[in-house]
Amino acid sequence: MPAPAVPARPVEVDEFLTGDFPVGSELVDGVVHVNDPAFLHQEVVSRLLQALAAWTRTEPGHGRVGFGGNWVLAGRNVYKPDVWWAAAPPRGTRHAGPPELAVEVRSPGTWALDVGPKLRRYEAAGTAELWLVDPPAWTVLVFRRDGGPGTAGFGTALEVAGGDLTSPLLPGFTLSVTGLFEGVE
Repeated sequence: MPAPAVPARPVEVDEFLTGDFPVGSELVDGVVHVNDPAFLHQEVVSRLLQALAAWTRTEPGHGRVGFGGNWVLAGRNVYKPDVWWAAAPPRGTRHAGPPELAVEVRSPGTWALDVGPKLRRYEAAGTAELWLVDPPAWTVLVFRRDGGPGTAGFGTALEVAGGDLTSPLLPGFTLSVTGLFEGVE
C-alpha cells in the first residue's frame, strides 16, 4: 500500500492532526515535511533522551522528558521535537504551545528548517531553550531566553563543542558534548 500523498497546498493544523500523513511528518508553515532519520540521528536522540530521563529521576519536580508528540504552535505549525523536556507533563495527543526545552538533531532533509523557520517559531512561541544538535560538527547550538520563560526572544546563543552541556532550566544536569558524539559514526 503506497504512503499517503502530501498535499501541494497549505495544510491547516486540524487537517494535519486528523489526516493520514506519513509517520514522522511535521507541519511547518502549512507545509507537510516528512523525515526518515538515519541511524546516526536516532543514536544521538537516544543518548540525549537517556541523559535527560536519568536527570528527571534524580529528584521529584524535575519534569518530564520525551520525544515527538504534537506541539501546536501559532499559525500552521505542528512540531515533533526529537527530544523535549517540560516542567509539567503534557496530556492527550496534542499540546498547545511548545515544550520548555526543544531539541532538534540534524537530519540532512530537515536541518534548513531547524535552523530557519522552526528556530524562529520556537522563539516566537515562548520556548525557553532550544538545542540544535549537529553530529557532523560535534556541536550543540543553544538558544535560550536570558530571563527564562516569558522574556522576549532568545537573548543567548551559544555554540557548545567539546565542553559540557548545561541549562538553567535543568539544575544539576550536565552532559559531555564529546561523550554525546563519541563512537557515533
